[in-house]
Amino acid sequence: MIIAANLKTNLTREKTAKYIAEVESFLSKNSISEEVFVFPATSSLNSHSGAVVVGAQNAYPTTNGAFTGEIGYEQLEEFGIKTILIGHSERRHIIGETQEELVKKFNFYKELGFKIIYCVGEPLEIREAGFDSMMEYISAQYEGIDALYENLIVAYEPVWAIGTGLTPTNEDIVAIHAELKKKSSAPLLYGGSVKVTNAAEVLALDGVDGVLVGSAALYAEHFCTMCEYAQSLSK
Repeated sequence: MIIAANLKTNLTREKTAKYIAEVESFLSKNSISEEVFVFPATSSLNSHSGAVVVGAQNAYPTTNGAFTGEIGYEQLEEFGIKTILIGHSERRHIIGETQEELVKKFNFYKELGFKIIYCVGEPLEIREAGFDSMMEYISAQYEGIDALYENLIVAYEPVWAIGTGLTPTNEDIVAIHAELKKKSSAPLLYGGSVKVTNAAEVLALDGVDGVLVGSAALYAEHFCTMCEYAQSLSK
């Protein structure tokens, strides 16, 4: 299974280093062999060697250049980072990234052999329009994306559930994951208000290959417990 922590715009460089060290220690002491990813804030990226894979929350599709406020491959390469999160709902709906922009980013980092966690999902008004409308909306987020890319991981995140404490029913999660499995054989993560109190239940559902955790992952102890849940389910 895959357990990923998106730390978003949280934790300082010092606190991030302590966080990763704590997770590393837990994985080692408990012999956890599941795939574990941590995506720190850009200013907290650093070289790291261990069981935890450190990835970038975002990067511009360039090696370097005149792109104020962005980082490119050159900055990631300095720290040995070869994993990136692309298409997160906050990048789509708050920052305003278009599908065309995401495809350019995807293709650029695909050519570099990056592990890509590509996010798809729907806002509340689309979900309320019915299952067919929801699938049509999500399907558009696959346009231009190589669903057969060998280093692809897909994360389904219902936008309306992120940070609200709301989650779809287990039946809904199973149903949407079954449909998305038809689009790609890549591992499929669930990512909508996952927390330590519901992670074990979500991880046990059919079609769920792991979780992408947001705010609940800020507590290293909670994130470690989720890694432990994943390990126990994989036995």
